[in-house]
This record gives sequence, C-alpha cells and structure tokens, in this order.
Amino acid sequence: MKYKNYKSLLILFIAMFIYCESNAQRSNGLEPNQPAIILAPDSPDRWDEFRENLHEWRNQTVKRINYKDDLYNRPDFQWINTGFNCYFLMLYDEAFYDLEHNRYMTDEFLDDGINQFGSYDIVVLWHAYPRIGLDDRNQFDFYREMPGGLEGLHKVVDAFHARGVKVYIAYKPWDTGTRREGKSDVEGIVEIVKAINADGIFLDTLNKGVEEFRPQLDDARMGVVLESELSLPIEEIATHHMSWAQGFRDGNVPGILRNKWIEQRHIQHGINRMSRDKSRDLHTAWINGSGIMIWENIFGQWVGWNRRDSHILKTMSQLQQRFASHFSTAKWTPLVDTNPFPNIYASLWEDENSKLWTLVNRSWITKEGELLHIDIDPGYVYYDLIAGRSITPDEISGTLSGKIIPRGIGCFYACRKNAIPADLNDFMQKMASIATETTSDITTSIPVAILREIIPTRKYAIPPEGMKEIDPMQGEMDVVFTCREIGYYKSVEDDFLNGGMPAMHQPVTLAKKVNIGRIAIDETPVTNLQFKAFLDATKYQPRFKENFLKHWINGQIPPGKEDHPVVYVCLDDARAYAQWAGKRLPGEEEWQLAAGGKEQLTYPWGTQLEKGRYNEATDGTTTPVKAFPLGQSPYGIWDMCGNTWELTESEYSDGRIHFCILKGGSCYKAEGSGWYFDGGIRSTNFAAKQLLIFPGIDRCATISFRCVVDMYVDN
Repeated sequence: MKYKNYKSLLILFIAMFIYCESNAQRSNGLEPNQPAIILAPDSPDRWDEFRENLHEWRNQTVKRINYKDDLYNRPDFQWINTGFNCYFLMLYDEAFYDLEHNRYMTDEFLDDGINQFGSYDIVVLWHAYPRIGLDDRNQFDFYREMPGGLEGLHKVVDAFHARGVKVYIAYKPWDTGTRREGKSDVEGIVEIVKAINADGIFLDTLNKGVEEFRPQLDDARMGVVLESELSLPIEEIATHHMSWAQGFRDGNVPGILRNKWIEQRHIQHGINRMSRDKSRDLHTAWINGSGIMIWENIFGQWVGWNRRDSHILKTMSQLQQRFASHFSTAKWTPLVDTNPFPNIYASLWEDENSKLWTLVNRSWITKEGELLHIDIDPGYVYYDLIAGRSITPDEISGTLSGKIIPRGIGCFYACRKNAIPADLNDFMQKMASIATETTSDITTSIPVAILREIIPTRKYAIPPEGMKEIDPMQGEMDVVFTCREIGYYKSVEDDFLNGGMPAMHQPVTLAKKVNIGRIAIDETPVTNLQFKAFLDATKYQPRFKENFLKHWINGQIPPGKEDHPVVYVCLDDARAYAQWAGKRLPGEEEWQLAAGGKEQLTYPWGTQLEKGRYNEATDGTTTPVKAFPLGQSPYGIWDMCGNTWELTESEYSDGRIHFCILKGGSCYKAEGSGWYFDGGIRSTNFAAKQLLIFPGIDRCATISFRCVVDMYVDN
C-alpha cells in the first residue's frame, strides 16, 4: 500500500490497530458496519445463529444502501465470474521481457503459470513504481515508453486474450508531482485502457474509484472492471466488481468476506504480500468462493510461493473454473457441520442438481478419515474431487471421508444420478493426475542476485589527464538505503519477512566489507561535449534508440550545455564510452570512496549540507560540472552530489530482478508523495536501487556517469 506522506502513514497504522482490536471482538450478533472480514464464533453450537445473523444483516444492508446489481447482470461483465487467479506482473521481470531478443515472453510466462498455479485468469501490468520520480515522467509515460510503446503493449494484451486471460493496468492517484498533461487522471488512464484494450483498472492505494470512471470507461470499452486495493466500502460493491482482500485478520474458524457475502458475484483477491505462508489466504478464498492475488516480484524484491501453497492453488484453480457458477450463483451455506473433526471447516454450495463442499484444514497435521457430516441422499453420487475419485458415504455415521494435508484443502461433490455431467469422468482423471503432485513441502526457492563481473582496465602508472588517483582501502563501509518494498541487494530480505522491517521511507544502514584497489577516477561526470567527441570518433549508434540523448536538439548539444553532465544514457551507452576511452565504470564502493574519502564524509566537503557547494535545484535544471569549486571531495573530485545521479558498475540480476546502484542524488525531486524515487541531493553513502528493463526507460534526464581506470599497485 502507498500513502502520500508520513502523516497519512501514521493515520493508517492507528486505523489498522483500531481495526484489528475491533475485529477481534466477537459479538453474538452483527452490527450494521461490519469489518471487511466477518469473524465467526469458535463454537459450532453458535454457527446456526451466526448464519441466521449473516442472512439478516445482508437483507438489512441491501435495503439500507438500496443495493442494485445492474452492473453484475450486464453481459459484458459476465467474465468476472471466472476471475479467480490474478497475477501481479512487474513488467520489469526478466521472465516476462527478454531484452536480448526484444520480445515479451507472454506464452512462456503463461505456460509457467499453468504449471505452477494452474491458471492465470487476470494479469495486472505494473509499470511505474518504484522507478517513478527519478525524473519528471508520469505514470502514463511509463506505459507509453515500455518496449514497443502502447502498440507493443496492445500486442501483449492480444496475446493474453488469445489464451483467455484478462489484463488490468494500474492507476496511481498519488502521482501528482511529475509532469502534468493538461487533462484529468481519469482521462489519461481511460486513454491507456482504450489504446491497449485493457479489461480492468487496479486502483492503487484506493478503496474506490471516482464516479467519473464508470461512464468514461463504458464509452471507451465495455466490460472494464474497477478493482480497489484497500477495503472496498459496502456502498461501492455495485460499481466495483472486484477488490483486494489484503492483510485481512481472520480467526481460526474461517471468517466470511463481507463484500462477497453482500454480492456473491463480487470477486475478492486475497493477498499478504510479504508472507511466505499463503495458506490462510488460500483458506479464506476457498471457503468464500473467491480469488487469490499471486505476487512474487514485489517491486523488485522476490517473495516466491512455497511448493505446498502453489500446489493448493493449482488444485483450487481447476475446481473454481469448473464450478464457477456454484461460487457465483448457487446457494451458499457457510460453516456446515464437520463436528467432531477439529480444525476442519467447510462451506456448502448447492444448485438444483448438485452440491459442492469446500473444506480447509486449519491444523499443521494431516487429517484423514471422516471429514464431513451430510444428509445422505440415495439419488446422488459422491466424489472426492481433490483425489479425483468417486466415494461412498458412510450411511451409519452419515459422513464423507477423505484426506487433507496440513494446511490443505478438501472438496466433495455430489450430483443427481440422472444429471451427471458428461465431462465429469475426464475432469476426475485430470484431478487424479494433479493429486499425484500433492506435497507438504513449505520450502521456497529463492533466486540469488549475482553481481556482474567488473572487467579491469589496463593498468596505468599515473592517472590519465582529467583523472585523480584514489587510495586503496580495506575495511567496512556504511551504505544507506531508503526502506521501501524494493529491498536492497538481495532478492528477498529476511527482515522484511520476519517482522523486523523498519518504518517505511526511513533510512536503513547496512555495513559492507570492502577491498578497493588502486584506481583513478574522472574529476567530473562525463560532459555533453566529451560524449560528442566519442560519437564523432566512433559513430556509435545504440541498438535501441528510444530516448537516447533526448535532450539534444537534432543531434547537437543544446547551446550552453556543453559542460553539463551528459544524461539520457543507459548502462550500455556509458560502457561504450568508457571502452572507447580505455576506462570503465566505477563500482559503487569505488565511487563512494572517491566522494567521501577514507574519513567517509557525509558529503564530499564535510558532514553538513552547505549552500554554495552543490546544485540546489529540485526541478531538474543541471549545472556545469565545475560550477561549485567548494563542493570538491577530499581527492579533489567535482560534482559528486546533487547534480545528477551517477551510474555504477554495480549491476545485479537473479534472472527475474535486474538492477544497478545509483549514487549521488540529483537536482530533481518529485513532490507530493513519499512513494516517488529518492530525489534531491544524497549523502556519499546513499545507494539507490534502479530497476532495469529497457534502454528507453532506463535513460533518464537525471542520470549521468563518470569513469575510472585501474592503477599499478606500489610495491
């Protein structure tokens, strides 16, 4: 979740505390304003009363809000009844976009999803955060500048549609401090929907969309869904077909999703993003006939699913798709009789010819044997759908038997003997095959981020012209990051997952052991004039030309900008220049040593910010690289903080997440939200994690570079 400032974050924490406390109070009846998940009594003796109260509360609420289900009845919205599995896709994910071959790997991505999770019914194309705010590009620009532009994304959507998958884009209402377009946000996001044929909008940080959305979406494209991130108010169920069930605090007895109970066709996607154990969300979804948000690459930090949970979801997805009408329109009875089977809970879904029981095992041990009490009807046949086999009820005890793994799910099905579906046998064989993969393994595969090897230059005896020698250093060096979901160096930060995450947006200090050899570094960032000399000498043409030297005019340096840092270059552009010059990019530790010296000064000149020593602009206006003589580092290096971010050779990849470390800060700072990329001047030990995807996006108005060479070591 994202919030505009620290005050709103504090308010959120207070609200969450009050919510959890009030949610834990289990009253006998149901009050008019129920929490997002309605807790059930622990005692089965009270379940009949609980169900009666649920029905009465729903009837009263529907009358109170004058609920109308017109949108759910529209033909263009019938697809929502099968929208159970929603995947939150970072467009930066290396498993989705292949830079080497310049293509989106839609089919490979979907094939992997089927193998791991059973299906993807919806995919959210996430784009801007946590990159937005690095320069003044807004959230809509990030869609426009993805590989292939909007036309490329349209082809991606077409490929998803060909496989029966719906596609959402994301709207970020907190993006108020970047470039404005002279139109409303609603107009901007609706234009993107229309341009790429999107099927829905994920409302980031919102509990509902503004009223203007619905009529404009219907004019642009029919059947476009609004889905809120925060808990959707009851009054908005009629206009929002879906919502997140994020971080809901359930009890041991599965609770009832409030919005799903009001409108059975409403789909909620359960999500606890930083938890490795997804079983509680899976149980809530299964008992309530609702959906799951699958999210692994969390803004550049990997939190993968364990094998048990992914297999449970794979099993669930087959059953939910096959029996989607049961979960949307059949009679739903929560908490049917499983007594005396402790920690086994079930819901019943009935239509005129069949009954479907969804069961969960809340315990950490296998439950095998009698699981469910039923009224046996000799006119029905019975099946264990998880095992993929027919079963015979025990007429004496009136029970159905089966097996549920620890924290797993169960599913029994009964249908009239004269109404057995023609394809049921084939479906049972499919489920039996899936059952062979059943596992209780809760280990998670964690990809390892590998630092790209730094290739040394030829050795120099004395620093080349325009470079300064830096002393070697061995020891420890502090590195400061801003605490955000993007994480730090590793793909998964254990502190984030084990309750030790620092306060969001606050600095986090890490200690790194370093062994820095003898080098020399450029006195200044590479200037526009120096980069033009490289272009003239080599006729360099990047493979991808999008945004290359975007600030130049008809291929020429803007007048008066000759001595400003060259920007709108990516890592490949910078490396090409460095190779031509017989140099390389610095590792982040080398850059930091050159900026702060062995004393590890906070800023190149000392421990405090001092006017007249750096570019104080925040609107992106750069200055000449030697504009501030008083801002030199202990080694006499210019312009190391506050003018432009600088690329380093500290580039990492784990096969899914690709990033490099930026240093120095810049003269641009997006205002209005704490969720923007770190802007303004930064201390010498500050590191910013820039996700990489495509040169057209990686090139920014605020990123430059300088070079280093390796020196002979004195004997």
